[in-house]
Parts: sequence; structure tokens; C-alpha cells
Amino acid sequence: MTVPTDVDRAAPVIAVHEIDIGAPLDTVWRLHSDVNAWPTWQADITAAHLDGALEPGVSFDWTSHGFSVTSTVYALAERSRVLWGGTSGGITGVHEWLFSETPSGVRVTTTESFAGKPVEDDAPGMQTILDASLVAWLGHLKAAAESSH
Repeated sequence: MTVPTDVDRAAPVIAVHEIDIGAPLDTVWRLHSDVNAWPTWQADITAAHLDGALEPGVSFDWTSHGFSVTSTVYALAERSRVLWGGTSGGITGVHEWLFSETPSGVRVTTTESFAGKPVEDDAPGMQTILDASLVAWLGHLKAAAESSH
């Protein structure tokens, strides 16, 4: 398998969302990259486990909305970008996170593609689910970062 370098731009479902967070980049990056701590601030994630550091080539397991996934990190630029993905339940997701400093903190932009038979069978429904999930994740990240600094 070729390691993805971007989300699947040809996928039937692509969601793009961003949020401005009034906290230092180090705080936001630490929260986001500490996979094992996700359930402590990300209410939709009930389990997350990574052995070692978040870095290209490593895989981690996590459960969100009762849906368990093993994701592999495809690319990572410290405090700037992470791209991961995996396949579960016939759905292949590729997820990019971008972090950029702003005068008041950090802008986080997330883009995720969904492909596979279940997505093709209900693209509008999958789009709604993915959009809601990413908006919630960004909201949880913002709340955790702004309350911890």
C-alpha cells in the first residue's frame, strides 16, 4: 500500500473545518498529540492507546462514538501538521490536522476524507456524521486548551 500524503481528494465525502483557539501552540499541540489522554478532554472518545510517541509509521487504537479504529500516522511535522488514517467497517478515513499560530493563539484546520462502500451507499448521511464529529472534536480541543493555560 502506498502511504497517503494527503486526504483522498476523490473520496465521496470530504469535510473541512477550522477553529481559532486562544491558547499557545505548545498547549494545543500537546493536547492533540497525547493520544492516550484524549478521553480525558474529548468526550466522544471513550478509549485511545498509543505505545510511544506520535510519529510517522506508528499506529494507535481509539474508539469514538462506539466505533473502534486503528489509525496509522502517515506524516507528521512537529507543532504543524499530522496526517493519519485507517480503515474500519469498510470505511477508509484519511485525516489531516494543521496548526498555525495566530496573533491570539492557534488556528486548527482539519480535513478528513471518507471512502468505501458504506460511504458510497449513504454519502449525505456520512457527510453529516463526519461534519458533526469534526466540529465536536475542534470544540473539545478549544475548550481543553483554553482552560488549561
